[in-house]
Amino acid sequence: MSNIYTQSDFPQFQPFQTTLFETIKNNTNIDSMIIDTFFVPSLVIADMDKDHTIIIATNAICQSIIEEHKAIIESTIQQLSNTTTQLSIYSPGDYEHYRSMRHPTALSSKSHALPQNETFQLGLPLPSEYTFENFVVGDCNRECHAAALACAYNPGRFYNPLFIYGNSGLGKTHLLCSVGNYVLSNDPTKRVCYLPTMDFVEAVSESIRKGTIDAFKEQLRTYDVLLMDDIQFLANKEKSHEIFFNCYNELINNHKQIIVVSDRLPNEIKGIEDRLISRFRQGLTVGIDSPEFETSVAILKKKLNQSSSEFSTDIDNESIAFLATNFNSDVRALEGSLKRLQFCIIQANPDTPVDIHFTMSCFKGQPLIMDASGINPKKIITTVADYYNLTRQQVTSKTRTKEITKARQISMYLIRKLMDLPYLSIGAEFGGKDHSTVISSIAKVEKLIKTDPAYAMAINELEKQLKPKTA
Repeated sequence: MSNIYTQSDFPQFQPFQTTLFETIKNNTNIDSMIIDTFFVPSLVIADMDKDHTIIIATNAICQSIIEEHKAIIESTIQQLSNTTTQLSIYSPGDYEHYRSMRHPTALSSKSHALPQNETFQLGLPLPSEYTFENFVVGDCNRECHAAALACAYNPGRFYNPLFIYGNSGLGKTHLLCSVGNYVLSNDPTKRVCYLPTMDFVEAVSESIRKGTIDAFKEQLRTYDVLLMDDIQFLANKEKSHEIFFNCYNELINNHKQIIVVSDRLPNEIKGIEDRLISRFRQGLTVGIDSPEFETSVAILKKKLNQSSSEFSTDIDNESIAFLATNFNSDVRALEGSLKRLQFCIIQANPDTPVDIHFTMSCFKGQPLIMDASGINPKKIITTVADYYNLTRQQVTSKTRTKEITKARQISMYLIRKLMDLPYLSIGAEFGGKDHSTVISSIAKVEKLIKTDPAYAMAINELEKQLKPKTA
């Protein structure tokens, strides 16, 4: 159990604290009643030098209120001490961990200090380019972005755990690392671990082999923010389940932030224990989808702005629109199409105009997802989803409820009828379903059209919505 601290535990800072409170009262717009109620009895200066000041907030409510006024408190301390000291605010438990990391012998035997020579280098460095500023927000990812930013702003308070799911290449890892970079930029003392699941599994195996599994678990419990990528790879790893489950529970109970990323919904991950799935679902689950046209355009333009290539600004809007329409299955596909276009520009005569005709010639012979009428699979799926009050993500998921299955089968039928795509290509739009599944779904729709007038009417209405209107 954490200690209860008062300023009398740090008498050397008592005079300064008294001056600090008086200065904040007299020179800021913070209500004096707030200061007297929440600051005076609950704010304890535990350490201070020219570089760093540590404050303990003795209960959760006070910590939340003090955090809201952190900038004012920090600037006042800097003014009074004539330094550039940076402020960190800890709960009593966090402060004990901070002390154990700096002075392992300062705490009692109940502390979680690691045995000497048994620490582990867990996780990977956070890519510096993965920030919220570099993340393009659109309808496809707005919910995920808002949830991730909330977790980064106040780790462990709002959505814990946060579970982000979606297909590969949509920006899940970008968001995951953005949280870590944001947290560290605002408080470098926070311990953040970005850990791909396969690295976690390998670390568990290695620590069991070396007999250091207890130290490994203690290390994992010290993090303030745990970012787990591709959690679906935990499937069928029984020992890793047990280790992760125990550490997960302790981190959550101590209000440490956990964010988990997967390529599918929690209940669709096979080979992971039900008790883990239920804990994933106790927090907030948000999905990230393929970028719609407007977001695709914004992504391409941001990539162009970040490009150092001299020719990047010569790509016209019509060419950008062509890429955004035909390669918006995921962010990687958009980046790949842009790189191909840039490569063709390098190879072309310098006087060649980079217009839509040039751009289309660069992709001659490659399969495009838009036909001459402007219809593409995503538009068809979205139209069907809207018709049945579903999301496109639900239609393309593996969920087998009656309404979702019906919308999925109709989508496959319309893609085949209106675009004549190969069955394998259609299946790829629905998470990689094989051609036999697509053929069976289309056959069911064709049968129902003949036997169910209401069903046939719905198909007819959808076709009218999708087909371009003629003059």
